[in-house]
Amino acid sequence: MSNRRNNIIPHIDWITIGLYGVIVLIGWINIYSAVFNPVHPNIFDFSQRYGKQFVWIMTGFAMAFLVMISEASFFPAFSYPLYGMFVFADLVVRFVGRNIAGSHSWFRIGEIGIQPAELGMFAINLGLAKYLSNEKNTTNSKKIRWIAIAMIVFPMLLIIIQNETGVAVTYVAFIFVLYREGLSGNILLIGFLTIVLFILALVGNKFIISIILAVIALVAFLIFSRRKVKDITRIGGILALSLAIIFGTNYAFNHLEPHQKKRIQVFLQQNVNNSKEGYNLHQAEIAIGSGSYMGKGYLQGTQAKLNYVPAHATDFIFVTPCEEWGFVGATTIVILFFVLILRLIFLAERQRSPYSRIYGYGVASIFFIHVAINVGMNLGLVPVIGIPLPFISYGGSSFWAFTLLLFIFLRLDADRLQILR
Repeated sequence: MSNRRNNIIPHIDWITIGLYGVIVLIGWINIYSAVFNPVHPNIFDFSQRYGKQFVWIMTGFAMAFLVMISEASFFPAFSYPLYGMFVFADLVVRFVGRNIAGSHSWFRIGEIGIQPAELGMFAINLGLAKYLSNEKNTTNSKKIRWIAIAMIVFPMLLIIIQNETGVAVTYVAFIFVLYREGLSGNILLIGFLTIVLFILALVGNKFIISIILAVIALVAFLIFSRRKVKDITRIGGILALSLAIIFGTNYAFNHLEPHQKKRIQVFLQQNVNNSKEGYNLHQAEIAIGSGSYMGKGYLQGTQAKLNYVPAHATDFIFVTPCEEWGFVGATTIVILFFVLILRLIFLAERQRSPYSRIYGYGVASIFFIHVAINVGMNLGLVPVIGIPLPFISYGGSSFWAFTLLLFIFLRLDADRLQILR
């Protein structure tokens, strides 16, 4: 055992571990409050969700410990095998996995359910970091860029086939990693504009939108182009792609699952009162609003406890601190996540090893997109797609996934003076 490994403790980032511990504790006591059963008041009662969550937390801590005492070189050495193993699991689970709420994405081992789509986030991140950290690979190369994108998109498609679109959406976070490693910002801009066009096509008149786009293209040609064939082709191609998105929106929308269509309609205020999804969001907004500035007090929330709010221990767990702790408490949770993500970016930037830096940015990006979407859907700012709030929502697979994701990076950071490949 090397001297460096014997002296790892001084090199561990205890600030991040402290943030992790605080957020985990907040999550556990909020799960206790969200599903509190006066017949089973003991928080360690394993027949209740809060007792089960304690088991997930303890086993997660054990995983974190094993990661921290392992050799940092293990992770780059086994990145591709781990990536392949979880991609294979995502493929197999569709055929042999348990059907839970219409989703074929769970392996059942006794009383334990394991979801490879969530648990495999760290493996996808490891594989991407390994590939991009190769000295010969740079996102300035079209071939390398498309292979990297394929490494992200392929498992996304497998997850969509499992009917876990929400989890698949979170894999978009890896685009921020590619951007940090040199991918053109135009890709992010195109993605944003595509979403804007999709929404406009759902709520507006397609022909009027098309006319506006044609006018914008004409103005761009007259003012910004040099009237060469290349400029005409580029502007014409962008216009054609935009029109294809506009007129293809209905086709794409109609091929979504019924509950997915309803969620988008609720988000666009088109089906607020006539659907279960609209009712759910309305109840969540009532709960959040009732918390006011300081909240009703711990264990005093009513909307979640009386089951008015759906999935109040998982997807809508953020409603509980909003109702019981008010604006101050909810803002404190958001700030803790904000500080954690900034800390991860800081740690990523101080890595000597490209592998560790890329992996670190992947961790920060995954946390960011989960927090942004989960909090956003609780507040009605984004469509409800059903993803957990890291370390706060109830669930073993998600807790283990986020813990492994984070502590692998902390182990790499503890050996940040090494160049890992």
